[in-house]
Amino acid sequence: MGASLLNENPGEEQVAAALWKRIAIRLLHRYFLLARGMTLGVRAACFDDSGRVFLVRHTYVEGWHMPGGGVERHEHAVQALEKELREEGNLQAVTPPQLIQVYFNRRVTSRDHVLFYRVQVRQTAPRLPDREIAECGFFDPDALPEGTTAATRRRLKEVAGECPPDDFW
Repeated sequence: MGASLLNENPGEEQVAAALWKRIAIRLLHRYFLLARGMTLGVRAACFDDSGRVFLVRHTYVEGWHMPGGGVERHEHAVQALEKELREEGNLQAVTPPQLIQVYFNRRVTSRDHVLFYRVQVRQTAPRLPDREIAECGFFDPDALPEGTTAATRRRLKEVAGECPPDDFW
């Protein structure tokens, strides 16, 4: 009976899916709270030879973001960054990543830090959508897609030297 009601109103399916995503993210953060004293993530402003920046739109969070993710135990930060670039965009660094800033991300938890890098990349193959990545691509920094997050815009201004780096993501 419940499934037939959802099929009659596709908007309810979208609401239910969004609710499950929020629940899953909260459960994941609670797991990390128990498993780790502090969380550490990596993100990068990835530029191609034309000066375009690579952005991703995830399936589980709103907006366009720079690629990145968590650093796992026994994993070096640059290894984690290379893994995330490969997984989220089929990207390969052509220059060593340059650490720009270490940020405290208090939006997620009171224990989250983000290492932010700048790196020149090349895409080895097109990145097709899947359960994690809805879409991705290279964009002119002066013509970012609608929905680019405020944090992403601030980080790109910092990389461009238009403002000093902040301490908070």
